[in-house]
Amino acid sequence: MGVITIEDKKVRVNDGCVDCKTCMKVCPEGVFMFQADDERPMCDACPVMCRIPDGAFGACKRYFNEKGRIVRKARLHTYEEIEDILGPKDDPAIEKPLITGIGSGTTYPDFRPSPFIVMGKREGIDVVTVVTEAPLSYSGIKLKIDTDLYMGQEGKKIYVRRKGKRHIGHLCTEEYGSKMLSLGGVNILTSKDGLFAAKVIFEILQGKTVKLEIEEGATIELTLGRPPVVNGQVEERMRVGCGSATTGLFAPYMYNAADEVIILDGHITGLFTEHPSGRYLNKTRSGISIKGQKSTDGRYFLNKGNGWGGTDITNPLDVIKDIDMSRCPEGMSLLITETTGRKYAFYRMKNGSFQEDKPTPEALRFLEVLRDTCEPSNVSAVFAAGVGGSARAGVTKNPIRLTRAVHEGRVKVTIGGARPFIFPGGGINFIVDYNKVKYGSVYLAPTPSFIIPVEYTMTLETFKEIGGHIDAIRDIKDLKK
Repeated sequence: MGVITIEDKKVRVNDGCVDCKTCMKVCPEGVFMFQADDERPMCDACPVMCRIPDGAFGACKRYFNEKGRIVRKARLHTYEEIEDILGPKDDPAIEKPLITGIGSGTTYPDFRPSPFIVMGKREGIDVVTVVTEAPLSYSGIKLKIDTDLYMGQEGKKIYVRRKGKRHIGHLCTEEYGSKMLSLGGVNILTSKDGLFAAKVIFEILQGKTVKLEIEEGATIELTLGRPPVVNGQVEERMRVGCGSATTGLFAPYMYNAADEVIILDGHITGLFTEHPSGRYLNKTRSGISIKGQKSTDGRYFLNKGNGWGGTDITNPLDVIKDIDMSRCPEGMSLLITETTGRKYAFYRMKNGSFQEDKPTPEALRFLEVLRDTCEPSNVSAVFAAGVGGSARAGVTKNPIRLTRAVHEGRVKVTIGGARPFIFPGGGINFIVDYNKVKYGSVYLAPTPSFIIPVEYTMTLETFKEIGGHIDAIRDIKDLKK
């Protein structure tokens, strides 16, 4: 809440405290205490139960004390208002919600009907949408970092420096040119570092820059929608493919670029004249053999590291294992580059060894095409959570029927109008592209939990079948008035 300051080694709590008790949870000295009796009204939207001063917000910055009355300080959004950021969608009767959960508020305890249950007509069919802002502790984000730069070994912990070193996630498997980070999740959010993890995740979702450290790996600076910074180096381009794919994609350009081309890559390094694409173009096989574990012809696995292309090669010529001089005549040209064309070196055989030389126009042309094909490097996120728990009670008195109807496709779940991917199996676990969720519609409560807009849309017939709260239905026309 920004109400705590330290002056002359003394803690001062300024006006605006809402008794969320976050300070009690994180203070190592245990200096904070709260009075049980308080005349300030209590917000009952979530388990934090903030006591909010007149004219102020609670901890999640959603509920407001308006002359002694706790109100949700936002306007309810219809689907049409946020539809432009969702992209094209199918248009059967239940494919999109009548309203969104954005601005809807939360019903707590969970067994009561959701804040808004509305009904309207689509294609002559009675459609029901149930919305709420659901506080979810089983949640986190997966960050996609577009870079070839080495970050560390998969599975290593991710830390943030906040009053010490705080464990907030781990480094996941790489996904074709991108590093994947997992932050949060229930086990971390309920740990001693959980509140710090939640705060960092929320800052990321707000578009702020955060600095993270990977165990035995890189230090990274991340901002959603911007290039990542890895060990102080700004990553500008995302590769179009691995070393082998680059060789296949640009073989006609590589043919004229040099007598031999090596694409250094921490996933698969390509050796052009041995690669099937080089053979297809009848490129003469050079006498160069390279290091690494051979996968197939012209494709090699090298050690990962902080060198070129995410390998451990810092001097590009060190990738060469052997040279058959009978097939490497004087003047032979060699181009070594990364998959993005960020770094490159051009050589010619002179007096029995490769010496750096000025690249030919054909080599520069290939590098230009390679760079132009690479997309801008970016940091993006998916929000991962589950609404298979108590959040279902606001929809129905029989939650298992709701879960089954979701997996059967009879109930469509959306997150602020955005279509998530629902994981198969039990429960309602999902991931959703955060870029498609209206900015500012995800909140943080210091349980800790992330509060997200959720919509369940179905026919009236399905709503009755799953035991929905029929008595709570409101007509969409009356609501919009």
